[in-house]
Amino acid sequence: MSAIVTGGSRGIGAATALALAEAGHDVALTCQHNLAQAEAVAQACRTKGVKALALQADVTDEQACTELIGQVTEKLGPVTILVNNAGINQDGLAMRMKLEQFESVVKTNLTGSFLMTRAVLPAMVKARRGRVINMTSVAGLHGNAGQANYSAAKAGIIGLTKSLAKEMAGRQITVNAIAPGFIETDMTQKLPEKLREQAKANIGLGRFGKPEDIAALAVFLASDQASYITGQVIEVSGGLRL
Repeated sequence: MSAIVTGGSRGIGAATALALAEAGHDVALTCQHNLAQAEAVAQACRTKGVKALALQADVTDEQACTELIGQVTEKLGPVTILVNNAGINQDGLAMRMKLEQFESVVKTNLTGSFLMTRAVLPAMVKARRGRVINMTSVAGLHGNAGQANYSAAKAGIIGLTKSLAKEMAGRQITVNAIAPGFIETDMTQKLPEKLREQAKANIGLGRFGKPEDIAALAVFLASDQASYITGQVIEVSGGLRL
């Protein structure tokens, strides 16, 4: 049995892959571009005493998703945990946003999550066991100015999560979503210092979260202790006020 973490070469994805490895799961992590960085994460996972693979894959490509599941199953065993973390952002005001900006973000974040989940479900159904964990965002819960595409995609993931949870519950497959707030990643580090300080002022705990905060929840949702939790969206935002 194994776990797949898409977008696992850095940030939340890398932290989640490492945390799953620490919990004893064999892990495959994917990236679209930087395979060397993904391999470094996989090597760190192997130091935990598990098997780990780094694979390059485009989650928006239906055939690539199917082939990815096949590769992981062959090398690590049946996939029982899927963390749909791969995502991009192309921010801008809606009235100036190009159609390509909107569609590419939705395709990667939402369609990619659907394609990966659809590809892995048959084996989970056969085993009558599975955990699907989708990464949404506080932007999907509350919206965010300048992120109409990203917010729409992340809101779509919430709908996808709830629908799949209802479809799969009878097969003992749980489907949940995590909605991170401001987390210390490459994306938030690129924000101007003034915006970072404004964001912190709206966070009850007064600080950004760490990727490990999200990873810890993902590991719990993947565990037997969370077997009675499905269809939920859990916000991890330090008390963010929007």
